[in-house]
Amino acid sequence: MSLPIVIADDSLLARKVLTRALPPDWDIDVSYASNGREALDLYRAGKASVMFLDLTMPDMTGYQVLEALQHEDLNTFVIVVSADVQPMAQARVRTLGAAAFIAKPVTPEAVLPILKEYGLYV
Repeated sequence: MSLPIVIADDSLLARKVLTRALPPDWDIDVSYASNGREALDLYRAGKASVMFLDLTMPDMTGYQVLEALQHEDLNTFVIVVSADVQPMAQARVRTLGAAAFIAKPVTPEAVLPILKEYGLYV
């Protein structure tokens, strides 16, 4: 059974780059969200065992998504993908429950070790 993942980013290009950075043989079912509200809707529809989450999006930011997940006690594995690499931003997302942080632009070399570390990809 494929692992349901969500890639949430308001940039179509960023979503494509991240998709290409994922292992080609990873058995996944990918859904896309262009804002945080769509990402939460996809999660609630059972499509987000893993969520790749941008921080800066319209309508609802990645921070707000993390807060909603935490507040509603929702359980998904969140990997934040952002150009905001400031230590304060990284610390904040970890406090809000993100498991990992990847700096943009995303590369397979950045994604693979995280997936392996958490047993998401063997």
